[in-house]
Amino acid sequence: MQTVETLNEGLKRAYTLTITAAEVDAKVDAEVKRVAPTIKMPGFRPGKVPANLIRKMHGEALSQDALNSSIQDGIQTLIAEQKLRPATAPQVSLEGDYAPGKDASVTVSLEVLPDVPAPAIDDLKLERLTVPVDEAVVDQQLEQLASNNKHHDDAEEGHAAATGDLVVMDFVGKVDGVAFDGGTGEGMAIEIGSGRLIPGFEDQLVGVKKGDEKTINVTFPDDYQAENLKGAAATFDLKITDVKVPAEGGPDDEFAKSLGLESLEQLRGLIKGQIEQELNGLTRTHMKRKLLDQLAAGHDFDVPPSMVEAEFEQIWAQLQHEAGHEADPEAARAELEAERDDYRQIAVRRVRLGLLLSEIGQKNGIEVTQQEMQRLIMQAAQQYGPEDRQRFMQYVQQEPMAAAQLRAPLYEDKVVDFLFGKAEITEREVTREELEAEIESEDGAVPHVHGPDCDHDHDHDHAKPVKKAAKAKPAAEAPAEAEGEAEAPKKKAPAKKAPAKKAEAAPVEAAEGEAAPAPAKKPRAKKKVETETSEG
Repeated sequence: MQTVETLNEGLKRAYTLTITAAEVDAKVDAEVKRVAPTIKMPGFRPGKVPANLIRKMHGEALSQDALNSSIQDGIQTLIAEQKLRPATAPQVSLEGDYAPGKDASVTVSLEVLPDVPAPAIDDLKLERLTVPVDEAVVDQQLEQLASNNKHHDDAEEGHAAATGDLVVMDFVGKVDGVAFDGGTGEGMAIEIGSGRLIPGFEDQLVGVKKGDEKTINVTFPDDYQAENLKGAAATFDLKITDVKVPAEGGPDDEFAKSLGLESLEQLRGLIKGQIEQELNGLTRTHMKRKLLDQLAAGHDFDVPPSMVEAEFEQIWAQLQHEAGHEADPEAARAELEAERDDYRQIAVRRVRLGLLLSEIGQKNGIEVTQQEMQRLIMQAAQQYGPEDRQRFMQYVQQEPMAAAQLRAPLYEDKVVDFLFGKAEITEREVTREELEAEIESEDGAVPHVHGPDCDHDHDHDHAKPVKKAAKAKPAAEAPAEAEGEAEAPKKKAPAKKAPAKKAEAAPVEAAEGEAAPAPAKKPRAKKKVETETSEG
C-alpha cells in the first residue's frame, strides 16, 4: 500500500491510499482457501471444488470483500503509522470504478484531536459554599409529608361531605347523553378541594352522603388533553359508596410507623439527610462550575469543527424543542436565532473542556473500573421492563458507543473529584437562596468528556442547555396511601422502551394532571448553560 498526504491544515488531514491489485488478490486467495472446504458443486466431492472454479463463481463478490478489507486494514495502518488520533470516523471514498486486477485509489479524510497542552492544575483555588440544614425547613417538610399522607376515618352515619373529606364513588360520564370512553369508573376516591378533577366537579360533591346517587354537570376545559372532550359540556352520574373524614393528629410516632419506620425521630433524620444531600449537590455544582471556569480561562487550543458542530446540534435541538412548547413558538425561535453565535461558542467551550478533562484523567491514571461499569449498566437497565432489561444489557456490552455514553458522566465526576483533591479550598457559609443565586448567575458549559476508551465517533448526547437550579422538593414522599384512601386508580405505565409510551390519564382528571407533558421553560436572553452533565 502506498500513502500520500494531500492535506495537513489545522486539525484536518487527508490522504490518498493506493491498494495494489496484488494485495487484493492475496486476500482473495486466502479467502478461497478458507471457504473451499465448505463449497458444494455438482460433480465434485464436498471440499474438492477447484480454486479456479470458486473464483469463477464467486470472484466478483470475493474481490469486493477483499477490497473492503484491504481499505479497512489500510486505514488502521495509516492511523498507526501517522500516529493519528481521529476526532471522528474517517470519511472514505473510492476514486473511479474499481475493476478486479487493477490498483484501487482511496481518499481518506478526517479530523484529528488536538495536542492538548499540559493542564495547569497545581494552583487551583476554590471556594466551597456550604448551607447548614435549617431545622425549620425540616419541620416544614415533615408537616407537608404528613399533610400529603393524611389518613381518613369512616364518617358518622348521615355525615354530609365537606371540604377536606374523602368521597368514594362510582361514576359514568356522558356527553349529549352518551357515555364516552374513559369516563366510567368504580371506587374512585377524591378529597374535596384537592383540585384533582376538572373545574366544578369537586364543588358539587359538597353535601353528598354515603349511599347518595347524584348527577352533576361540568364543562371540560378548552385545553383538556382528550381532543374530543375539549370544551364539552358533560354530565356524571355518581353513586356515593363511602364518605370519610380527615383523621386528627399530625406527624408523630404512629404516622412514622405507618410509613414503615420505627419512630418520628427516624423519619425526621431521613428528611434531614435528604435535605443535606440536596444542599451538598448544590455546593458541588457551584464548585464544579468555578473549577471549569478556571480550567477554561487557563487553556486555549483549537478543537475539531466536527465535534463542535455535533455539540452545537445537541444544544440547538434542545432549545428548539423547548421553544416549540412556548405560547408563541415563532417568537421564541426568533429570540434563539439572535443568540445562535453565543450557543456555538458554548459548544466550543464544552468540547475544549471535555478534551481537557480527558487529558487530565489519562495523565493521572483515572479510569472507570469494570465493577463500576457493571453498576452503571444495571442502574440504566432499571428504567426498562423485565423483558427488555437483558436485551438492553447485551446491547450496551456489544456497542462501544452506548457503553461510552454511560461511562462518560462517571469518568467526568472522577476527574473532577481528583481536581478537587488537588485544589486549595476555602469554605464560606451561605443561605440556600444565596447559593442558588450564585449558581444561576454563572455562565458555564457542559463538557463532553472524551475518556481514554472513547472512539470519538458519536453524538454528544449528554450535553444539554441548562435550566436554573431546581427549587427544593419535599425531601420525603409517602410510600403508599392507606387502602381505600388512594386517589383514583391510574393505569400502570408500560415498561419503558425506546420511545417509551406515556401513561394515559383518566378523562375526568384535570388537564394539569401528571400525564400531561411538563411545560418547557421560556428561553431567555443570555440563557445559562449548566456545568453538570444532564445525568448529573
